[in-house]
Order: sequence, then C-alpha cells, then structure tokens
Amino acid sequence: MDEAELESAIAGIEAEESELRFPSFSNDEAIALGASIAERARSRSLAVTIDVARAGQQLFHCALDGTTADNDQWILRKSRVVMRFGHASFLIGLRLKLAGMGIEEKYCVSPLEYSAHGGSFPVNVKGVGVVGTVTVSGLPQEEDHSLVVESIRDFLMNT
Repeated sequence: MDEAELESAIAGIEAEESELRFPSFSNDEAIALGASIAERARSRSLAVTIDVARAGQQLFHCALDGTTADNDQWILRKSRVVMRFGHASFLIGLRLKLAGMGIEEKYCVSPLEYSAHGGSFPVNVKGVGVVGTVTVSGLPQEEDHSLVVESIRDFLMNT
C-alpha cells in the first residue's frame, strides 16, 4: 500500500470503530456474537479461531477445524493491542506502517506479546468505552478484520 492507500484504509477503520458501538455487552450477548461468527465461518469453510472477551474474561472461544494452538497465541497478541490502545489491531498496524515503525520501536512493547495485525476489534459500549475484544485468527489479516467487522455489524443490526 502506498501512503494514500494507507490513509484511506485508516480512515475506513476509524469510521467502522465510530459506527460499531454496542448499547450493552452481557455474557449472553458475547456468546451469541461468538456463535454467530463461528456459524458464518463454518458456512464459508474458514479455518479460524474466534475469541470474545470482556474485561480480561474470555466469554467465548471456538477453534474450527484447520486451526492450531498458534491461532490462540495470535488472538492473545492481537487482543492485547486492542486493550492497550483502545483501537482495532489492524488500525494500529496500519498507523505503524504509515509511520514506518514497528510496535516495539514505537511503543516499547514486545512483539511476542503484542501483534498489530488485523483481526481484533474493540467492544466499545456507548457511554462506557472499550470493555473487551472480538478477535479472529486464521486468515490473512485483512480477511480476519473483515470477518469480525461484518459479523459485529450484522449482530448489532439484528439485536
């Protein structure tokens, strides 16, 4: 991506974050959202691991056929980025790319613990702020991000 494409992608994700805010986020809602992502992934024969967490508590976790324990580690690293910075892991990664820096260089955090790759999105509750994460691992980062965003958008429209 050139600079203009990066800036456009960044603006797009910022718009998604503004749009996709939850009125509330209970355990039951987290489980329903996770299950809907799993069903969407199954219907497309996607090998992904899905995780939904709130305030450090894992509320939903599902590893579909074709995934490995490595996907669990990617989920941990991507969701740490969201909880530390309050933004989608893909957004942080694109901002770093635009700045020409890595996460370790810019923020003094280990890339073994933090991964600014697409696939983790903030659970932002209206009037509260970021309370958790919805994370997918197993696809190229743009596709991980898109699956999460598409699923959250559909979930919010249907609840």
